[in-house]
Amino acid sequence: MIKHSPYALGATLYMPATRPDILEVVLGEKIQGLRSLVLCLEDAVADTDVQQALNNLKQLLVTIEAQGGRPFGGPIVFIRPRDSTMAARLNEWPLISHIDGFVVPKLCLNNLREWQQAVASDALMLMPTLETPEVFDSGAMVELRSALLEHLPGRIMALRIGGNDLMGALGLRRTPTMTLYSTPMGYVIPMLCGIMGSAGFALTAPVFEQLNAPQLLEQELALDIAHGLVGKTAIHPSQIAVIHRALQVTLEDFNSARQIQSETAPAVFTFNDVMCEPATHGKWAKMIIERAHWQGVRPETPRSIDPFWRQPAMG
Repeated sequence: MIKHSPYALGATLYMPATRPDILEVVLGEKIQGLRSLVLCLEDAVADTDVQQALNNLKQLLVTIEAQGGRPFGGPIVFIRPRDSTMAARLNEWPLISHIDGFVVPKLCLNNLREWQQAVASDALMLMPTLETPEVFDSGAMVELRSALLEHLPGRIMALRIGGNDLMGALGLRRTPTMTLYSTPMGYVIPMLCGIMGSAGFALTAPVFEQLNAPQLLEQELALDIAHGLVGKTAIHPSQIAVIHRALQVTLEDFNSARQIQSETAPAVFTFNDVMCEPATHGKWAKMIIERAHWQGVRPETPRSIDPFWRQPAMG
């Protein structure tokens, strides 16, 4: 069962489960502004360190239980198991209820049923990662969408787009001078937004691995938001504030969404020199209000507010 809005994710920070400070991070004491966190047992943990990571995670849950649970207002916490076998073991841990859900690595049609059986607890939300070569095939994504709707209804908080793995499947790596949208991801991301987004799935944006290019990060975030992505993976705490600032709703969009949702709104009107049509823009307005609730409204001076336009619209 979905316990959180996908818009609450914001910048999602990945951490190896081997780190000794995960308790402070999970309790929201160490990284200011962190809203969601993934404790990784997969790529970020070497084979020789897996047992240490599991022991560390088990101790984390024991400590949280002894403290009476996680505090209100702390980050949403997910675990990224190595595979479905590990997920099945974790699913049986008595204290796993202190975790919000699992990130499902490398989900595809062939392993979906394995993950469905492994994570049997309805209390655990799922965030599957789309990062295998099948993702480039729009037909395969249509099949996966149907399977997700059939086998995991109400379990998926968001779908994560694994940009690095998808680029790696092509033998590519992004250059430090362009956004992902200037690479083959410029095909993949819009395609996934259309296929999965049209079925009601929220999607989050791939990681931006450059730590010394804040302007390029802002450009990529603008494109992420233009495609309707609800959050972005962060590789370093320094990216969190930048991502959250970009996810804030502009005052102009917020006011426009409120006008569109108004019970007194006519069928067609103008607001800030832009045509508004509640029948067409109602879903957009709902999503803007939801994002504003979780990410806030960016302070700025709005343009002039025009009265409703009651003349017939063209087209």
